Amino acid sequence: MGKRWGKEKGGFMVIDEVEDIAHKIETMEIRGAGKIARSAARALKIQVERSESSDVEELVDELEKAKKILMDTRPTAVSLANSVNFVTRNIKILAAENDLDGLKEKIVARAEDFIEKSEKSREKLGEIGSRRISDGDTILTHCHSTNALAVIKTAYEQGKDIQVIATEARPRQQGLITVEELSKHGIPITLIVDSAVRFFMKEVDKVVVGADSIAANGAVVNKIGTSQLALAAHEARVLTFVAAESYKFHPSTLVGELVEIEERDPGEVVDPERFPGVEIRNPAFDVTPPEYIDLIITEKGIIPPEAAYGVLQEQFEMFEGSDIF
Repeated sequence: MGKRWGKEKGGFMVIDEVEDIAHKIETMEIRGAGKIARSAARALKIQVERSESSDVEELVDELEKAKKILMDTRPTAVSLANSVNFVTRNIKILAAENDLDGLKEKIVARAEDFIEKSEKSREKLGEIGSRRISDGDTILTHCHSTNALAVIKTAYEQGKDIQVIATEARPRQQGLITVEELSKHGIPITLIVDSAVRFFMKEVDKVVVGADSIAANGAVVNKIGTSQLALAAHEARVLTFVAAESYKFHPSTLVGELVEIEERDPGEVVDPERFPGVEIRNPAFDVTPPEYIDLIITEKGIIPPEAAYGVLQEQFEMFEGSDIF
């Protein structure tokens, strides 16, 4: 069954599997902005499908609790928030207009719609981005981005002779996942430490990275180390591409809110007991200014960073009625 959460009158249930998905997102067992977003949508679908609520009001309470559990896991990855808000938007209006079964049906349909669109967006993005990869290119990528890899893999499958340089992405070393994945795909790849990006930049033709959030001014929030990579590329006049679906754009930045940068457990860096009295910082993301980014590749097309504001204006309707603004 689920875990009971107390409230003033009665109680309501949050399915154990929803908490399990949230835990996996928080501990990075589920990682990558797209996978996180789809997992969050799937968690809400599970909550609704397995709910034992007796009326619409109780189901809304369950969804609000499940929503909070999911939203608290990774504050920087706006894909998660956008996914959850897409599924639950106008929930009180929906509750007033539908009976229990009708409300369940609409929430499940929204979750399935988001998951399907997300999967198709990555494929489309890969096709669009691959057009900017030339035969003979050496591509530098950072961390593990399914969108960046979609661009690289699609270019390789088109017969382009490419090579990849991948960073290890300390401290969680997500870059090793990238190396394993591309190696199995048959793409020639070299693994380097994060601090070696400037040393190797002279061998690079293009930089392709993903994004966890994109602000209205075109600034990109991504895995820590992305900004120094983009700075080195800018210095060397190497083009930097960001691959991100449109739901990675951060609606709240339209009204001046800042993207929260998540800091994780210092123990991911080193055992704190080894250095008593020493402060250990572990920010998971950094912000790359738009002037260090040449193009943003989305499923809707390729845009310059300064066009991010327009994308977010188009997205407004998608989140209208949610608590995102």
